[in-house]
Amino acid sequence: MTALGKLFRTTTFKLTLVYLTVFALFAAFLLGYFALNTRRLITEQITDTVNAEITGLSEQYRQGGIRRLVAAVDARARRPGSSLYLVTTFAGESLSGNVTALPPGTLDTAGWTEVVYRRLDEGEDAGEHHALVRVFQLPGGFRLLVGRDLDERERLYHIVLGAGRWSVIIVVVLGLAGGLFVTRRVLRRVDAMTETTRSIMAGDLGERLPIAGSGDEIDRLAENLNVMLERIEALMNGLKEVSDNIAHDLKTPLTRLRNRTEQALRNAKTEAEYRAALDATIEESDGLIRTFNALLLIARAESGQARNDMSEFDAAEVAHDVGELYEPLAEEKGLALKVEVEGPALLKGNRELISQAVANLVDNAIKYTAVEKTAGAAPEILVRAAVEGDRVLLTVADRGPGIPEADRTRVLERFVRLEQSRSQPGSGLGLSLASAVARLHGGELTLSDNEPGLKCVIALPRGGPVQSGG
Repeated sequence: MTALGKLFRTTTFKLTLVYLTVFALFAAFLLGYFALNTRRLITEQITDTVNAEITGLSEQYRQGGIRRLVAAVDARARRPGSSLYLVTTFAGESLSGNVTALPPGTLDTAGWTEVVYRRLDEGEDAGEHHALVRVFQLPGGFRLLVGRDLDERERLYHIVLGAGRWSVIIVVVLGLAGGLFVTRRVLRRVDAMTETTRSIMAGDLGERLPIAGSGDEIDRLAENLNVMLERIEALMNGLKEVSDNIAHDLKTPLTRLRNRTEQALRNAKTEAEYRAALDATIEESDGLIRTFNALLLIARAESGQARNDMSEFDAAEVAHDVGELYEPLAEEKGLALKVEVEGPALLKGNRELISQAVANLVDNAIKYTAVEKTAGAAPEILVRAAVEGDRVLLTVADRGPGIPEADRTRVLERFVRLEQSRSQPGSGLGLSLASAVARLHGGELTLSDNEPGLKCVIALPRGGPVQSGG
């Protein structure tokens, strides 16, 4: 397709043609209306003038008879730019005036008519003129004709029409030129956006649509698309990281699982040894299943699918339920698990995911809080639900080693485990899941120092995540 053909096929150019056609028709109608009304106004002026002259000449006839009327008509007919006059007998014989060569029957009927005439002072070869005349019957059978030439009216009418035609032509030319200019400008921006999208489709997710800075609808569209592209790039990078993490972090337990099975086949002699190998294999498989379940929950939270299952519930009940679930485990390890709530904490969200996030935080707190060997009170883990303004705060605080401030952002990523936690069982997905659930609900997970220990706070808006409307 040629550049000109491409230009003509654009929506902008088509809209320009539509608006130009509508405007040109409106302008033509307006100018035509003006021309017709100008013609009508001149005609009204002519009729008013003729009526006034007939009234005056009729008064002359009433006061002095036909002689005085003839004298008055002769005087008026000699003036420059005079009107048309003719006085005849009842038989049609001319007595006075400046008009000749009227169409037959013109004087037979009183009233207004448009006629073709010649003046007395013009030769036979002179052209014919058009006039608007009125025939008036006087007492005694005499007839009086008074009129005005229409050449001035027609000349002005054609001047207005000619100006109107040129105006429409200028409007069309300027409209097309402006439309082509605007279309080319828009087309350049659209072509730039098209080239960018081709680069993105080719795999360069870092490309962004150009923004002119004018703030128009194309800029607003580009800005929204760029935000979407940033989200897609983040998701793709997350998918790549997950794939890499799965490949690295799950390779070890899978290898360990295979080695144990192979060792059992090679070395086990008795039923007890085979049973022990199978128990170890099941335990290792359960750990892998838990890891995959955690990954699925994170993917579900980050994709936004869980927003369809949101309902209103009491976050204080979630804190109580998680506390009751983990209290035996904490006591078994010699820890004190305490739940604090300050009345109902109503929240709109996915109860299952929020419960899982709080459970992960409590599980980490139990796992990493060491029991003091000296006598004294057992280390305390606090689970708290409270309302603060328009947010619900779910807090889990422990007395463990804590997390250095420099690592608090990194530990929210998948499969990240600090050196001091390598000896503990786990996959490094607990905090990542809690962070994903918080983002799903329009909130955030913050980590801070509990002096000593770690304080994890999930802050969630009470009304649920803000939905983007269209």
